[in-house]
Amino acid sequence: MASEGLQVSPSDDDSRLESLGYKPQLNRVLGLFANFSVAFTYLSPMVGIYSLFLLGVGTGGPAYIWLLAIPVFGMLLVALVFGELASHYPVAGALYQYSKFSVGPRYGWFVGWFYGIALLVTVAAVDTGVVSYVAALTHNWFGWNLDPTNHGQILVITLILLAIQTTLNITGTKVMARVAQFGVYVEILGTFGIAIILALHGFHHDLGFLFSSQGVQNAGSNPLELDFGGNWWTGAALVAVLAPVYIIYGFESAGDISEETKDAGRQVPRAMRLAVIWGGIASLVLTGALLLAMPAHNAVSATVEGGGVPFILEQLSTGVQDILLLLIIFAFFSCGTSVQGAGSRLAFSYARDGALPGSKWISKVNQRFLTPVNALISGAVITALFVLLVFPSPSHDIHIWFITYPAEVNALVALVSFGVSGIYLSFMLTVIAAIVARTRGWVPEGKFQLGRWAWPVTIGAVAYLGLMFLNVVYPSGITSPRAYFNIDWITLGVMFVIAAVGALYLFFGHPERGVARHTHDELEAAGAERHREAAASAAGEEEA
Repeated sequence: MASEGLQVSPSDDDSRLESLGYKPQLNRVLGLFANFSVAFTYLSPMVGIYSLFLLGVGTGGPAYIWLLAIPVFGMLLVALVFGELASHYPVAGALYQYSKFSVGPRYGWFVGWFYGIALLVTVAAVDTGVVSYVAALTHNWFGWNLDPTNHGQILVITLILLAIQTTLNITGTKVMARVAQFGVYVEILGTFGIAIILALHGFHHDLGFLFSSQGVQNAGSNPLELDFGGNWWTGAALVAVLAPVYIIYGFESAGDISEETKDAGRQVPRAMRLAVIWGGIASLVLTGALLLAMPAHNAVSATVEGGGVPFILEQLSTGVQDILLLLIIFAFFSCGTSVQGAGSRLAFSYARDGALPGSKWISKVNQRFLTPVNALISGAVITALFVLLVFPSPSHDIHIWFITYPAEVNALVALVSFGVSGIYLSFMLTVIAAIVARTRGWVPEGKFQLGRWAWPVTIGAVAYLGLMFLNVVYPSGITSPRAYFNIDWITLGVMFVIAAVGALYLFFGHPERGVARHTHDELEAAGAERHREAAASAAGEEEA
């Protein structure tokens, strides 16, 4: 599928960066495994499965495990498209840079805007998501009775976690990489290790159980009291697939740290593909083990009513449970650290182009640590402000025209619904940018190229993203099964507000003017000329 270009050797990473108009400022110290680790811990099968297993099995039954193949295959196509772009444009900022060079300054700025907000929201969601596990572990160890639903305690624990993550990210790229690398080992223990422990303890079902729905498509036997009208493929599966969809992304962060990766044109595309593949394998193994370990009788209902993963793991000894809690907490921690690191590189890349308010300050690189310290600090502050949104939570449904904001749903949860939809939107816009570039005659010159597979892979990628984006944001009502993943019109409402704020800044602040000064690519011009000469030569030979 891929071919190797001849343009940039490992020692020429900085030269390639300069050919794109940027002075090397960050510390280029990461190898393939470090780059892969950041991408893999952002994707984090542990965080995703331990957060979403209950919803997956409750909406799709045991057979939901096979729906994992859809986002894995779809995102592998996307990773191939991004890999080719990353190889040609090995610049911090990834999607923003790819779109900016492929289509234009305004388009690229909007892609980066959606992607950046989604990253900040993701850090807030991940860091607040760990609170229940911290409460459980401190209860076991110290007898504390922390309340994971108490807004004040959520805020304190999250701010402590955010402060530690920011400090580690500030102190150097190698530190961020070590946290991510250790996070990979934790993910291995928390997925394959737990699967082996559950198998040794004894599964309660055979493999045939994984191909059954256990009647979840019927209202009378659905443990979440959902009504899919008796339809699995056209009802339950369309919702259950969102559980793995909310897991399989984050691989693109390998491109965000391109300027800190050695031989980025070769290693970043590899890291992206590996993150998707191993993320899919780890998710399949852990999900399968958890499903087979569910109770022998009334499996789905008992598991959902018992609380999901913690209920399944209660059969293990207290010591094993505590170890698992430690692994889960670190998985959340390393995931948040990697997402924050990727987001800070996007902010740095944005600001270096003059695309943000206070760009001069945000784009400064600390001379001691060679990290974008100000971008990290500003991102942490915004994340902390997002965390404050756990406090607003109406006691009754709020009706605004045709939109209903449901009771007892805090504002952060509503914003988190943009986390995944914003990622999918920015992904889709970036793949569309690749299509636009190709129709304009763009010729990839990086070390990873799709060759003759470029068009079918790109079309497949945009088709997957478009269909799944609609599935993620479709407003089907606050009482529908989809409401567990998408709060009706609230998701689209949040997206509209973020788009409107971006449009206002674009109209009045004109950040595209700064971006437009950084869209020249010497390699692309030389490559285009070379291909024109080759085409002319081929035409001459054919005529002769």
